[in-house]
Amino acid sequence: MEEVAPGRTSSSLASAELDWDSLYADLAPRVYNYFRYRTGSSADVEDLTSRTFEKAWRSRARYRRDRAGFSTWLFKIAQNVCIDHLQARRDHVPICAALELASEGTPERDVERESDLARLALLTAHLAERQRELIALKYGAGLSNRQIARLTGLSESNVGTIVHRTVQTLRAGWPVREGALA
Repeated sequence: MEEVAPGRTSSSLASAELDWDSLYADLAPRVYNYFRYRTGSSADVEDLTSRTFEKAWRSRARYRRDRAGFSTWLFKIAQNVCIDHLQARRDHVPICAALELASEGTPERDVERESDLARLALLTAHLAERQRELIALKYGAGLSNRQIARLTGLSESNVGTIVHRTVQTLRAGWPVREGALA
């Protein structure tokens, strides 16, 4: 629970009292990963991340601690930014463009990673939009089921069930490599 200064309620705290530098340092990588899962394009990901924080900064006076945690509020803004972006670019296919992301490691690991991303893109292309969104929030943004539930209006258990079943579906479609432990 957040600590509140004596004589003040959590809802009366001004957003100016938030440590924006710390919040940005903590949440920017998670917002970036959320957009990377949803769009894949490096240029778009950076632009959407910056738009999210810009909108949050402009709307900071409307943030209310009594309604949601800051990260939940910020990811709702990120979701809206993503929806606007995807509606403007109907031809866009998420995660497929993740193949162009630079990776560190050996050439063998790079090829293996590209192969894995290509397989993942094929598998996720067949998922429903809601499943892709929940996977992006869970694994891209690193949000908890509780945070995802607040963002989507689903119950925590429903989020957990959908994510679990989606992961099972993805695993079932994932071929086992020779020599790999099952």
